[in-house]
Amino acid sequence: MSEPIIVCKQLSRTFVRGSQRLEVLARLDLEIEPGSFEALMGPSGSGKTTLLNLIAGLDRPSSGSLRVAGKELAQLGDAALAKWRSQTIGFVFQHFNLIPVLTALENVELPLLLTSVRGGERKRRAQTALRAVGLEDRMHHRPTQLSGGQEQRVGIARAIVHDPAIIVADEPTGELDRESASEVLDLLTKLNEDFNKTILMVTHDPLSAERAKTIHRLDKGQLL
Repeated sequence: MSEPIIVCKQLSRTFVRGSQRLEVLARLDLEIEPGSFEALMGPSGSGKTTLLNLIAGLDRPSSGSLRVAGKELAQLGDAALAKWRSQTIGFVFQHFNLIPVLTALENVELPLLLTSVRGGERKRRAQTALRAVGLEDRMHHRPTQLSGGQEQRVGIARAIVHDPAIIVADEPTGELDRESASEVLDLLTKLNEDFNKTILMVTHDPLSAERAKTIHRLDKGQLL
């Protein structure tokens, strides 16, 4: 049996605001197997996005252990953590976060600028990623020339261009109509089933969550 790709043990995250302490995650235990597609659901303020950010190395826990893709994240300094993140994690955002003045191809290339990949190879990989999401004919279009669903597919191409082990998606269908949302979820399912990508998705939408193999429900910082 393979080792879990994500292991959270007694994971806690507390924020301090003035004299108040807000415990967003409380001694949470979670294991996720490689190649799984998992959804995180729960009311606003339940800790979903905080957990996603910790797993992606965007934030650090207040206490507990967090091991992701073979690395104990607490043992990594800021530079090492940034390098690990750029190699291991692909990000898909609710609001797309595309740069308006860049083409789809240039937006997808952006994560590779943080690596040692040379210009010609960067372009080839970006083209391959856009082909994988069905946007080969939109490579030279800017975001304003794309539909919302197409923008999110560019976002997914950007997330996979460096071949990450894990894709984290924070409300990836939140800005989309039902048809476009279904296309994006089809694509995430394909990445999971055909390319064995581990996907962790935060969503409020039960129909989106149904695409996952496992649904985790959080409330007040704890798994139910």
